[in-house]
Amino acid sequence: MTTQRLEQYLRSHDVAFDTLPHDHAITALDVARRAHLAGKDVAKTVMVKVDGRLAMAVMPANEWLSLERMRQACGAKSVALANESEFIDRFPECEVGAMPPFGNLYGMDVYAADTLSHEHDIAFNAGSHDEVVRMGWNDYERLVHPRIMSMTRH
Repeated sequence: MTTQRLEQYLRSHDVAFDTLPHDHAITALDVARRAHLAGKDVAKTVMVKVDGRLAMAVMPANEWLSLERMRQACGAKSVALANESEFIDRFPECEVGAMPPFGNLYGMDVYAADTLSHEHDIAFNAGSHDEVVRMGWNDYERLVHPRIMSMTRH
């Protein structure tokens, strides 16, 4: 189920979106498969710490985050994966690991893989492990203002 916070935000900004229910899935690639979407069409959110600050790294399900590439692209001293205990309380309305890639709604920066910006749509978990939200990339970029960079490997 889409979080109320996200749904209200999208509706208040007149964003067209649809929801795609699917069988319960944890990994982003499994979400894509169960939602009948290509891995490149489903975005996953990886929680990171950039110079000690929590942030979201958003990338296609079929790509992997390169911490070193991200560190260089950010110009940061350090980029590390965040432990679940460091962010679980930031997303109280979400199932663990199903937070939407809207850091602006949670007071954190968002870094998006440049490969996402080549797509027309973006689909992502929006609070649960059994539904994705799909919306236009341009709307996502307009609302979230992610810092787009080369930070992944295939």
